[in-house]
Amino acid sequence: PKTDEFTFSTRDTHQLGEKEAIGRACAELIEPNQTVIVDAGTTCYHVARHLEAKAPHIITNSLPVAGLFSANSKVEVIVSGGVIYPRLGVLVGPLAVEAFAKIHADVAIMSAGGITLEGVTNSHALLIEIQRAMIQAAGRVILCLDHTKFDRQSISFLCGLESLDVIVTDKAAPADMVKALRRKNLEVIVAAAG
Repeated sequence: PKTDEFTFSTRDTHQLGEKEAIGRACAELIEPNQTVIVDAGTTCYHVARHLEAKAPHIITNSLPVAGLFSANSKVEVIVSGGVIYPRLGVLVGPLAVEAFAKIHADVAIMSAGGITLEGVTNSHALLIEIQRAMIQAAGRVILCLDHTKFDRQSISFLCGLESLDVIVTDKAAPADMVKALRRKNLEVIVAAAG
């Protein structure tokens, strides 16, 4: 029989060490008691794993992130409405977009399918409108990407680099691309290996 487990679980095994290092480095950027949007995706899930000590208010459309804190009394979690997209374990559709359009958060922790000097792209068209609403709702946008996403363009354009404040990546990110992003006045944090 076919399993009900999300493709998310399979994807979470790719670049596991890098995602864990990115997760720790990104979580260090979050202040106690901030309101934090946590995007769907395996890298963002690794950030969420390190947020408990900050006692944040988390707003997410990710069922794995919501499940991570479901029995945790230190972290308040708001889950957007929407239709479950089973491949990713994420809530999508107009209700999800509307949920993020009606809130404000201190920080959005985002992920994407690729980044070039032209901007950020994602391979899941159903998530683009939701991610744009997340970016609009946040005072600060942190994009978490492992090195495999650099110089890679996915199907759908998400945003220009000017929409980002910080990029957190791993030590295998291409040095020339990291320098080019820094020249565009982006803060790029290269996470130390764990």
